[in-house]
Amino acid sequence: MAKQTTIAAEISLKGVGLHTGQEVTMTFKPAPINNGFTFVRVDLEGQPIIEADANYVVNTQRGTNLEKLGVMIQTPEHVLAALVGCDLDNVIIELNASELPIMDGSSKYFVEAIEKVGIVEQEAERKVYVVKEVISYLDETTGSEITVIPSDEYCVTAMVDFGTKVLGTQNATMKGIKEFKKEIANCRTFSFLHELESLLNNGLIKGGDLNNAIVYVDKEISAETMENLKKAFNKDSISVKENGILDNLTLHYPNEAARHKLLDIIGDLSLIGTRIQGKIIANKPGHYVNTQFAKKIAKIIKLEERNNVPSYDINKEPVMDIHGIMDLLPHRPPFLLVDKILELSETHVVGLKNVTMNEDFFVGHFPGAPVMPGVLQIEAMAQTGGILILSTVPDPENYLTYFMKIDNVKFKNKVLPGDTLFFKCDLISPIRRGICHMQAYAYANGKLVSEAELMAQIVKVK
Repeated sequence: MAKQTTIAAEISLKGVGLHTGQEVTMTFKPAPINNGFTFVRVDLEGQPIIEADANYVVNTQRGTNLEKLGVMIQTPEHVLAALVGCDLDNVIIELNASELPIMDGSSKYFVEAIEKVGIVEQEAERKVYVVKEVISYLDETTGSEITVIPSDEYCVTAMVDFGTKVLGTQNATMKGIKEFKKEIANCRTFSFLHELESLLNNGLIKGGDLNNAIVYVDKEISAETMENLKKAFNKDSISVKENGILDNLTLHYPNEAARHKLLDIIGDLSLIGTRIQGKIIANKPGHYVNTQFAKKIAKIIKLEERNNVPSYDINKEPVMDIHGIMDLLPHRPPFLLVDKILELSETHVVGLKNVTMNEDFFVGHFPGAPVMPGVLQIEAMAQTGGILILSTVPDPENYLTYFMKIDNVKFKNKVLPGDTLFFKCDLISPIRRGICHMQAYAYANGKLVSEAELMAQIVKVK
């Protein structure tokens, strides 16, 4: 598994917000493990934190906008795309205004800043959601659709159709995140002339100029519009190039518009909060459909985590059979509650018990309605954990295991005769002085049946 990463040192950039025209200073800072991407409004009292979370999206007109408890973050998608494109997991972004700087309308300058300070690996595994089935989101109003399918890499294909002569159908593909810096990062935002007129009339793009937005001319420019554009962009003269673009910019690629849409997808999907291993296929993408899809994926991930039931191959040769278990544990029937050990490492163990009607406890619990007692499920978890702790000493036959503490016990589902129980125990902290602190789960029939936080100690008796 890959490790999480953050930047090696802080670095600041200055610019203006595209829509507000407000000058802003933005500082990237290293962040601790599992922090993700978080924004800090240092210009506001208390310096509120806004996580890069799809659930905080409140508006997607001319950019993605986040709001948490009344605090806004505007147009973060280009910065977020740069962070993902540089293979980062944890970064704090401090701002002294609501809108992030537009720079040249791409992710280029953010990538350069990150590369200047470098990246460091952290002591925690990266969380990745591996796509196992097709997931789609369709906006029936616009026909925009995003789908993710299983893949060995995180790759993205954007298919756009602008429905104009000057800019028709374009496609762009990123085969892996390593291509982002070279192929996608410098692709700039764009607008059509008819959209530009509307934005100007509504007092938006105050920070725009001909260096940070490509303008495609999809209609005749009236004399009045021409004068408005000169004033807005502070130019003595403006003309249209042969390829239908306002002057002062040269396209980096013929399909730069589609590549920028791909850049936006990467930035918007970072709001899922988890890395994705899958192929994204986007037809007519936009901030609305991007963020709705991000919300859907985030919800699916959360639901799967809540109901996460690991699967184990019971036909595979066990790490330890019943004879090996009895060599380690002092327990004996009818109080030996583990039949096999399926997995065993320095930090975890997985055990199995086949529950049959022959169990002694079913005689009285309960006559006519047999249910495995919850306390015995906890005992079985502890015995499984005992295998983990006793495997660390050379003479386990000379030790006994004693409970020290049981916390946060929850019983979710009944365990009945005929069920196969799986016990998974993970160390919460390293084993020290024979003390084992672990999180334990019991599963049966594809469901979590019980869980507990256990602490036990092995004591030498001979």
